[in-house]
Amino acid sequence: MAHLTHRRSENVAGEFYVDQSCIDCDTCRWMAPTVFTRENRQSAVYHQPQSDGDRLAAMQALLSCPTASIGTVEKPQDIQSVHSSIPIPIVDHVYHCGYHAESSFGAASYLIVQSEGNILVDSPRFAPPLVKQLEKLGGIRYLYLTHRDDVADHQKFRDHFQCDRILHRDEITPKTETVEMQLTGSEPYELAPDVRIIPVPGHTEGHTVLLYDDRILFSGDHLAWSPKQNQLVGFREVCWYSWEAQIRSMERLATYAFEWVLPGHGRRYQADRSTMNREMQKCIAWMKLDRRAGEWD
Repeated sequence: MAHLTHRRSENVAGEFYVDQSCIDCDTCRWMAPTVFTRENRQSAVYHQPQSDGDRLAAMQALLSCPTASIGTVEKPQDIQSVHSSIPIPIVDHVYHCGYHAESSFGAASYLIVQSEGNILVDSPRFAPPLVKQLEKLGGIRYLYLTHRDDVADHQKFRDHFQCDRILHRDEITPKTETVEMQLTGSEPYELAPDVRIIPVPGHTEGHTVLLYDDRILFSGDHLAWSPKQNQLVGFREVCWYSWEAQIRSMERLATYAFEWVLPGHGRRYQADRSTMNREMQKCIAWMKLDRRAGEWD
């Protein structure tokens, strides 16, 4: 938990603060951008919440911080209602799960709610309040893992919900060798009529993305919006397998139509399909310049 004695000097005075244990994962800054900013390679509070909406977002960020680096001067009285507000609705039947895991460097996890069985996209922390809310939403049928970096507490979710985990075989490590569904090859895999898994090697050898409802792309660490670059990017600085392969994967991905990019790391992006296609082409052209694209804020 955050410690007031370790409060960063960059915080403005008031209820919320960030302490020195922050790992600069960006979670709080995109969850509550009116409250948190980046100062000297860590997060800090630059504006205390003034509205109920801003305060709720700050509290959701507090619970989602992977290192519990966010604190309040006084114990919050609304913590139970904040727990109940997560997962956070994004669009239609898609939710942000919060409760990011330090082992995934604060990667975001998402939930798709559907009658055929819910899909958890990448693994959050196995936090009891989150598990309770997931149960209320119908549990988990599949735990889809984009790649080896963002698996976090996958085994605990498997044990509790008896869900089938999905991961490409090229991403299997000793920690994931018991995954139930191990994908192979480079062809798309149809998990359901409106759920398509697309291999996109580059960031890692067996990285995949998931396209839901032909509109919503869960992109893992393959693609995200960068406020710093003001465009969609792949992360050159953290490309662990092959930058050239990632460019080719991006070109293949650009042949699909979608309206949302929901990444593990980096910022979300939403646009109509024609705008998204233009942004994808801009991203590809920029990647081919081989610029270093590691930071996402």
